Amino acid sequence: MGVTAHATPSDGVSAVILSRTTIGGMDYILREITVAPGGSTGWHFHDGTLYAYVRQGEISHYGADCAIDQTGGAGTFFVERAGTGNVHIERNLGTEAQILDVLYVLPAGSPLSEDASNPGCDFN
Repeated sequence: MGVTAHATPSDGVSAVILSRTTIGGMDYILREITVAPGGSTGWHFHDGTLYAYVRQGEISHYGADCAIDQTGGAGTFFVERAGTGNVHIERNLGTEAQILDVLYVLPAGSPLSEDASNPGCDFN
């Protein structure tokens, strides 16, 4: 018998794909993501590794243990590791929009992200 997952939707997030190519069975996708003040990405994970650069704002990136695992302002780089064991959420706790430039390195044809349930944190 399966268990129903209850995804946590994003809120205040917009994104545009700037570039996309496939080489050697991997998709390389460059995406600009904007998270409005008070917004969040919702809980999710990725099938490949992501490399992110904070262009504007302050990041508050939480892991499945409900603790901030990455933080920083404009000019900060961070990595999101692949797999179901790396469920995370990005929240904008600041007063200005966060703008992130993100390079996705995914197996060809994979979705940009996979929805996940809240792992038990008292926030979404």
